[in-house]
Amino acid sequence: MDDALIGTVLASTLRLATPLIFCALAGLFSERSGVVDIGLEGKMLFAAFAAGATGAFAGSTAWAMLSAIGVAVLLSWTHGLACVSHRGDQVVSGVAINIIAAGLTVVLGIAWFGQGGQTPPVTSAVRIQALFPEAAPALVVLPWVGVLLGDGLLGHNALVYLALVLVPLSWWLLFKTRFGLRLRAVGENPQMVDAAGVSVTRLRYMALTLNGVLCGLAGSYLVLAQSANFSPNMTAGRGFMALAALIFGRWHPVSAMWACLLFGLLDAIAIRLQGVRLPVIGEVPVQAIQALPYVLTVVLLAGFIGKAVAPQALGRPYTKQR
Repeated sequence: MDDALIGTVLASTLRLATPLIFCALAGLFSERSGVVDIGLEGKMLFAAFAAGATGAFAGSTAWAMLSAIGVAVLLSWTHGLACVSHRGDQVVSGVAINIIAAGLTVVLGIAWFGQGGQTPPVTSAVRIQALFPEAAPALVVLPWVGVLLGDGLLGHNALVYLALVLVPLSWWLLFKTRFGLRLRAVGENPQMVDAAGVSVTRLRYMALTLNGVLCGLAGSYLVLAQSANFSPNMTAGRGFMALAALIFGRWHPVSAMWACLLFGLLDAIAIRLQGVRLPVIGEVPVQAIQALPYVLTVVLLAGFIGKAVAPQALGRPYTKQR
């Protein structure tokens, strides 16, 4: 494998893994507090629609991102209202969010823009550009390190680096702060937290708020950094991949990040394999190549969902003892 190909695959891996990392961290905060979040897919999809619609209408990156985050936070609070405040079934609520997002984004897109559910493309001024566009040309004179650094690591936008920075920050917040200790305790033993005089409901809503912010960042990345507009079902199962990465990573931010990078690598390799003829096999069908990340999702869930130890109170509504 030549140097240029390594740099290209590394760059594609980071770009494709970024929304997965945001979503996995979103699920991490929610599920560490004891709230199952199947609705990652729907929140990210609705956030992408909000970013695309606002970016096309207002022509502002900041407003597009704020609207995406706002919509995702509202959906997280709706999930909390159903499951935390009224003790509804958390899985059913998450599935409902996914279904509502898949349908309502298309309906609103057709009603507002008349383009089959798509939003108009956002301008280049609204899109998030690479932070170091001159890095690759400047480092190309070096041996393979130059290609690796220039194309693979320094050719990305701010959201890619933000996703990577949020991983150690999330670890610090969860394992080195009082808030993180209480949040993890709520997911393990909410009765003990309540007996200590700390509100279980408040902590879970705080976790869901962080969940919504991160889902909003994931959705806005899809439109403002990866694509130029919103299209129906553009998340393509990334929310479920992030959930699989979270389980595979045993609800730990660093391990979940590596799982997301694995998904991103497989997706990047699948893109490179399209149209390539392999020995003996010949040209692999595009559909089979595109299915590789989803096959890995099923394998990981089947292999690790029984082995990974979830928070003890995950999925259990808490009723305050009187």
